[in-house]
Amino acid sequence: MSNHSYDKRPTLTSTQTSALEKMRDVYPMPSEALGLPDASRQLYEGFNSVDSVPDKSYVKYDVKRGLRNADGSGVLVGLTTVSNVHGYMNTKAGVIPDDGSLALRGYDMATLVRGAQEEKRFGYEEIAYLLLSGKLPNKEELEDFEARLNSRRQLPEGYLHVFPRTNATHSIMNILQRSTLLMYSFDKTPDDTSPIHEIDVAITLLARLPRIAAIAQAAITASINGERLAIPPVRERCSMAESVLDVLRGSQGFTHDEALLLDVMLMLHAEHGGGNNSTFACRVLSSSGTDAYSAYAAAIGSLKGPKHGGANYKVGEMFADIEHNVRDWNDDDEIAAYLSRILRKEVFDKAGLIYGMGHAVYTKSDPRAQIVKRYARSLAQKRGIADELDLIESVERLAPRVMRDVRGIKKTVSANIDMYTGFVYSMLGVPQEMYTPIFAIARMAGWAAHRMEELYGANRIIRPAYRSILTSQGYKPLDERE
Repeated sequence: MSNHSYDKRPTLTSTQTSALEKMRDVYPMPSEALGLPDASRQLYEGFNSVDSVPDKSYVKYDVKRGLRNADGSGVLVGLTTVSNVHGYMNTKAGVIPDDGSLALRGYDMATLVRGAQEEKRFGYEEIAYLLLSGKLPNKEELEDFEARLNSRRQLPEGYLHVFPRTNATHSIMNILQRSTLLMYSFDKTPDDTSPIHEIDVAITLLARLPRIAAIAQAAITASINGERLAIPPVRERCSMAESVLDVLRGSQGFTHDEALLLDVMLMLHAEHGGGNNSTFACRVLSSSGTDAYSAYAAAIGSLKGPKHGGANYKVGEMFADIEHNVRDWNDDDEIAAYLSRILRKEVFDKAGLIYGMGHAVYTKSDPRAQIVKRYARSLAQKRGIADELDLIESVERLAPRVMRDVRGIKKTVSANIDMYTGFVYSMLGVPQEMYTPIFAIARMAGWAAHRMEELYGANRIIRPAYRSILTSQGYKPLDERE
């Protein structure tokens, strides 16, 4: 059990860190302060009549809505040597479902995870090195890389005095985003885009984001409980997974096996192609030549969305609902019936979605989900909660049939990694509001690799076009307008 100097950790009051201060805008929003009279109707509702483009217009002009082809495959917008996300075969006959695979710099992800796990060591750091440098490190190179990470784990002097504040509607993703931008002001040459500075910034954020997120969570908990914020000193020679658990678990500590399981999650989330929304956002900003902090903050903002990284939070809520409302977890018929009600928008959040099912690329299988199940099973059995994992696997197995029967969905649909993320994090004692931040912490390595590929490889500003379908309007003087 790891328990690092918790009796010696400093306690900080709200006068020592802004993390415990709550600040609100005392001025109400315009719609609250001035109401919604007829004069404001066009302002607040006018977009409904002008922004909605008919589906047939996309077909007429052959415009790839959402940068997606008609068959659902992604429009090619670039070339990359960072990773390969494979989920289907694109043939003349159309998209053919295929077993999913994920390779980083040519190495199969399952092989990378297995290599580290079999040696009972942490693997995220070597994957981060692989993504940044293009090759797997030897022992000396890995030790050098880890030393550089350790040298940057400590937050800058005075940082906590201006640390982004929490509030009643807290979002750690928002805190992470603001904290990343705040790092800009502590950098002597923040707009430097030379390779050495870019690597230094990537190392800095890889080292500090876990601590920032964990401190933000601890600050929120302390504020809610009316306690002082207790922050353990930076651990020497710790892994990314240990750095997160060290602050989150507090005096409770954590086992090596728990840290290894979190390490698996970090490895699986480290990189997933240049086309996913957050990585593409990072590449778009990077192509403009802007600073690294702005590009990474944009990526964090994108990942926060419920259609992207925020989906894992919804999966956790969905399964809590299923566990409460399905009496017999071994009864396929009862489970399928409840899933049908979810799809019909009768229960849960009434959005009509089975969260964790389906993916933009993977069809037959998400290789990351398969890996998670393999390593989660052991800890679940030790904890005596294997039945919860069995329920998740039952939903994964039954959902495609239910989606076909209720919605008429005939395409191949499989579970994605989000189906299992919440279960693993809950076993590790990670609060739900930290699910997506941990995703962001891990994906930092992939964002950095793609940013540098955009800066030094493509080296051209991303500037796609939108076809205008406006009609000409006759101008009228102000007094003649209705």
